[in-house]
Amino acid sequence: MEQHICQGCGSIIQTEHPNEAGYAPVSALEKDVILCKRCFRLKHYNEIHDVSITDEDFLKMVSSIRDRNGLIVHIIDVFDVDGTLLSNLPRITGDNPIILVGNKLDLLPKSTNENKLKQWLRHEASQLGIKIKDVVLISSVKGKGIDELKEKIEAHRSGKDVFIVGVTNVGKSTFINRLIKESTGEEEAITTSYFPGTTLGFIEIPLDEDSFLVDTPGIVNKQQMAHYVSEKELKMITPKKEIKARVYQLQEQQTLYIGGLVRMDFIKGEKQSFVCYFSNDLTIHRTKLENSDELYEKHAGELLSPPYKEQLENFPPLTAHSFKIEKGKVDIVFPGLGWISVQGEGATVAAHSPKGVSVTTRKSLLSGQQ
Repeated sequence: MEQHICQGCGSIIQTEHPNEAGYAPVSALEKDVILCKRCFRLKHYNEIHDVSITDEDFLKMVSSIRDRNGLIVHIIDVFDVDGTLLSNLPRITGDNPIILVGNKLDLLPKSTNENKLKQWLRHEASQLGIKIKDVVLISSVKGKGIDELKEKIEAHRSGKDVFIVGVTNVGKSTFINRLIKESTGEEEAITTSYFPGTTLGFIEIPLDEDSFLVDTPGIVNKQQMAHYVSEKELKMITPKKEIKARVYQLQEQQTLYIGGLVRMDFIKGEKQSFVCYFSNDLTIHRTKLENSDELYEKHAGELLSPPYKEQLENFPPLTAHSFKIEKGKVDIVFPGLGWISVQGEGATVAAHSPKGVSVTTRKSLLSGQQ
């Protein structure tokens, strides 16, 4: 029997097991563009259905790239660098050359200095032991930087295959659809959505007679907030336009709640600025530290939301991470949600996040950018 591949997610089409990856009714095989049932429902009804593929299956599949000869295009989300820059990238891709692509540039303030941002990304990659050939900043949604990236890919690939690699929900499929649209005029060639795990297998798109552009399955990073919220909540916390910085002048012993998802306690330090970078749809509440637990107990799921009331029982408890921040500009990062930039004379803070979502600090992404 002839083998068919789902054009949406890359799964091998099968017609016998409805709850497994690649299922499609026999009638679908007669169409010019074949989509599995999952991709068909996602594309036409925005529904997502779980399939029996584990995170380990994804990682094993993507790691086969190290045995192939090609150029790696590692796409990260510049609004979520800590959650999307793969620390184990060299283990996955072997000795293949790497272009680092910062996607979703349109979400950062328009005043962002792109050259300084590229230098910052190079530094972050080198700290993880990732050797990169080039850094390109793009917005797949707006089309910004795509031409430059195409030129860089051609300059570095030397006629070889190009593998698009990244974590789930980083914008790989949107980027590839943009490339295909500009090259062929075809719209939505592969499936895109808000939801993690949309691409289930390698999708090969011919570049020429001898090489392919390969969309790979998104690698799951369980430390991102996306894996702990509902579909409705995920849409709310995922920024859709330029982030507006929100500045709070805090005294010590004050707390900021970002919805009911995370909180930051300013425990000790001089009065100073805390600049919040989160989805514009998220509400931020300030309170006294002594009142913070009571506020959460009374208003979680309502005033402090998301998570919404109906999701609270499934939401992991908040756990504290303490940091002593020296003088200067430092970001407190909540992967998959955003960050708070501390800009003062030093501070002791406690950052509370759902159990499983790691909180880190870093040199400020936007320091000195203005």
